[in-house]
Amino acid sequence: MSYTINRVIKNTDFAKVDERTRQALADRGFGVLTEIDVKATMKKKLDKDMSAYLILGACNPNMAWEAIGVEPRVGAMLPCNVILRETTEGVEVSAVDPVLSMTAIGNEQLKEIAGEVRDMLSEVVNAI
Repeated sequence: MSYTINRVIKNTDFAKVDERTRQALADRGFGVLTEIDVKATMKKKLDKDMSAYLILGACNPNMAWEAIGVEPRVGAMLPCNVILRETTEGVEVSAVDPVLSMTAIGNEQLKEIAGEVRDMLSEVVNAI
């Protein structure tokens, strides 16, 4: 079972997929709270070269509000990370599967919310 929702975008460049991903997130009520350029970080910290790899910390405030309301410590599991990475096949987009990431929490109401967020993230990935 995959812990991410994945799609490979072929025949386009990384910057274009980044732009399309941010737009698809915004269209479904997500904002990008954090951004980590892993490629740049590895170069700076370790002097290692790697393909483009970006982590976007996405949050839908309404869904986060609901989740925190039923499980106050769930913030340790937020935001929903979406990664973009260059591969030989194209640019892979992977979003965390919130249902799987919430299984350690044993709260049925939270699982329902996580299911809604998973559906939303699936729509994001498919819209790119």
